[in-house]
Amino acid sequence: MNVSRHALLRWQFELTWSLFEYHLERLEDDDHLWEPAARTWTLRRGDGGEWTPDWADTEPDPVPVPTVAWLSWHIGWWFGVTLDHAQGRPPRDRTAVAWPGPGEPAVVWLRALRDEWLTVLGGLTDADLDAPAPFPWPTDGDPEHTVAHTAAWVNAELMKNAAEIGQLRLLRAASAA
Repeated sequence: MNVSRHALLRWQFELTWSLFEYHLERLEDDDHLWEPAARTWTLRRGDGGEWTPDWADTEPDPVPVPTVAWLSWHIGWWFGVTLDHAQGRPPRDRTAVAWPGPGEPAVVWLRALRDEWLTVLGGLTDADLDAPAPFPWPTDGDPEHTVAHTAAWVNAELMKNAAEIGQLRLLRAASAA
C-alpha cells in the first residue's frame, strides 16, 4: 500500500492527538496549577486578571518542572506561531499568547488550535510540503527543512507535551491517594 506523506502526517497527528485527548478529557481544574516540586514554571494571575507564564531568557539549571498550565500555554505558543507561519501571518510574540485559564477554557483553546491546524494541514499540497520551512528553524535560505518537516515537528512536540501533561495528571492523582 502506498500512503502519501500528507496522509501519513495527518494520521500521525490524529494518533498523537488521540493520546493527548485521553488526558484532556480527564483533567480536573485543579490539575492545571498543581505544583509538583519546589521549582516549577507555572502561570500566575496578574493584577488585571491576565495569566502570565514564568519565563527565563536563559534556561535555568536545573530546569523548573512545568505545571499543566505552563505546558498548555507552551502548546498554545508554539502551535500559534506554527499556524502563523503556515498561513503567512507575522508570528505572534511569546508575550502575546494569552492563556485562557485553568480547566475547560484551556481545553477548549487547545482543541480550537487542533481544529485550525487540521484545516491548514488539509490544505497543504505536495508542493507546499516541499517548500522551505520558516519555522521552527531559522530562516536562512537553506531548504534542508521543509514544511513537511514542520508538520512532523508538530507531531513530535505535541507527543512530548501530551506525555508531560499526562504524567503530571497521573502524579497528582497518585499523590492524593
